[in-house]
Amino acid sequence: MTTATHAPSTPAHPTLNRPNLVSVGTVVWLASELMFFAGLFAMYFTLRSTTGGMWAEETAKLNFPFALVNTLILVSSSFSCQMGVFAAENLRPRRTGSRFNFSQWGMTEWFLLTFVLGAIFVAGQSTEYALLTSEHVTLNSNPYGSAFYMTTGFHGLHVLGGLVAFLLIIGRAFAAKKFGHFEATSAIVTSYYWHFVDVVWIGLFLVIYVLK
Repeated sequence: MTTATHAPSTPAHPTLNRPNLVSVGTVVWLASELMFFAGLFAMYFTLRSTTGGMWAEETAKLNFPFALVNTLILVSSSFSCQMGVFAAENLRPRRTGSRFNFSQWGMTEWFLLTFVLGAIFVAGQSTEYALLTSEHVTLNSNPYGSAFYMTTGFHGLHVLGGLVAFLLIIGRAFAAKKFGHFEATSAIVTSYYWHFVDVVWIGLFLVIYVLK
């Protein structure tokens, strides 16, 4: 009598863990945005190297304490955004406990807080623009004004885009019959964008307000 041995069956086509295409696409797009801001930084440094005397005079008009507080507000929004991501990853779109029990907050509450902090930052930047305009620092006043408003202005537009994205994510969470991985992925890639915007502002703050 012969005995037959059976080898363990293996799938003909092994399963691969492929990266999420939405996340990959977002990272590639943010890389292009990084190149855009790198160009703005290059413009700023080039103009500063050729007009040193003007730069020293104009930067004296900046309100460093005000800009520092505004920067801390934007940086703190990254932490609330990430807390919203953690809630989204746990598929918890809304709070499951008391309104003041932050540990039970859902993605919606954390993203609303992020939206408010981002809106405060934009309002603060608009206030700073008004103060600098009263000091005759405008977009077409001199090379410094052009560099300042172009770098900070384009960043401000990116912040506004992020605020719109948060509203869309929050609206989608309320509209969805069941909060699933699709909604969670949208929240996660939005956080990528928001963290990117915050990091870019830290660079701008150091260059414009600290390294005068």
